[in-house]
Amino acid sequence: MSQNSKSVCIIDDDNMYVNLVIKVIKLKKLSEKIVVFNNGKEALNYFINSTQNIEDQIVPQVIFLDLNMPIMDGWQFIQEFEKIKDKISKKIDLYVVSSSIDARDINRAKSIDVVSDYLTKPIHLDDFEKILY
Repeated sequence: MSQNSKSVCIIDDDNMYVNLVIKVIKLKKLSEKIVVFNNGKEALNYFINSTQNIEDQIVPQVIFLDLNMPIMDGWQFIQEFEKIKDKISKKIDLYVVSSSIDARDINRAKSIDVVSDYLTKPIHLDDFEKILY
């Protein structure tokens, strides 16, 4: 395990994709701490709780966020996350991860301050390594 390993949050409703990402991250020993949420609402509640100093809570340093999910999609999550991000003690890098190659989605995501980058599914191993090392 690299000493630079970061804790990871995956927000995505595609269980097959999530399981693949987890296997790649663990196989390449990029992170031991991974939290997963099936929609933005679950993840937002988790981050809101982390602002209230819940000691056992992992505050991930990297978020991989899907755009198209039920209950609360990625765009809605970003909008709400922007409101609470300053209350979170750690710096968090948020990566939008989507199968969309629509330039409007890419440009919209990249224009948002809290978004570090836009990655197209499937994420390549090189991208995981660059982000998590």
